Amino acid sequence: MKIALTGSSGKLGSVVARELRSAGHDVIGLDLHGSRGPGFVQVDLTDYGQVIDALAGVNDQHDGVDALVHLAAIPAPGIRSDVATFHNNMMSTFNVFWAAARLGITKIVYASSETVLGLPFDVPPPYIPVDEQYAPRPESVYSLVKTLEEHLARELVRWHPSLSITALRFSNVMVPEDYAEFPFDADARTRKWNLWGYIDARDGAQAVQRALENAPAGFDNFIIAAADTVMTRPNAELVAEVFPGVETRGELGENTTLLSIDKARRLLGYEPQYSWRSGAGASA
Repeated sequence: MKIALTGSSGKLGSVVARELRSAGHDVIGLDLHGSRGPGFVQVDLTDYGQVIDALAGVNDQHDGVDALVHLAAIPAPGIRSDVATFHNNMMSTFNVFWAAARLGITKIVYASSETVLGLPFDVPPPYIPVDEQYAPRPESVYSLVKTLEEHLARELVRWHPSLSITALRFSNVMVPEDYAEFPFDADARTRKWNLWGYIDARDGAQAVQRALENAPAGFDNFIIAAADTVMTRPNAELVAEVFPGVETRGELGENTTLLSIDKARRLLGYEPQYSWRSGAGASA
């Protein structure tokens, strides 16, 4: 496929670009920052005119795309002011979704966030492992935008029945260089904010590719995490210490992710290949 990739210069985006190209796809990066050259167009995504123009075609770069992967955003709370985060992220997402629909691009995969699950879990989750079955519980403006983006996507696919929009609720993105800090066993509360989860960027790229290949028309959301936690301490011990009294559903496993990826496995064919336990994030 010929794929437009927003946020192509970011931590996850650069890996997604590399992996999609390795899989044989033609990737056009769209970002405010990046290296000039083939396969990259500088675009301010908060400017709708630039967005629709860049997606429709840019000189000798491309003459239209088959799919859109939207990863561009201020990537976390606290980086910029709440108002700046809301304006940038909400407007960028609306612009790319709206432009894609206007241009007849019917396959969209984008970065939602684990934060919609209720992070940093100062209010405990309703049950553990968490999954996609309970309503979003945004606890920051960043997460509020991610929640609104999912509502936006639901309405757009209602208006456009041939449109496929997949929200990937990525956990905390890691690259192999980050694994020198693992595990986080000293204090269970240091990483309780996302139930000790993470996602290797290479597995994040796999999830994007699986969604491009397998997601049907309509909207759906999926938690995307590694198969394990960032801890060597057993899950039962962690949950008893930090979230006493919270309902547990099924087997917790020794170090199995507490951000359930069962739905992504079942419907997308997603299967994590990388773990910090294998030495610098080698394939598990």
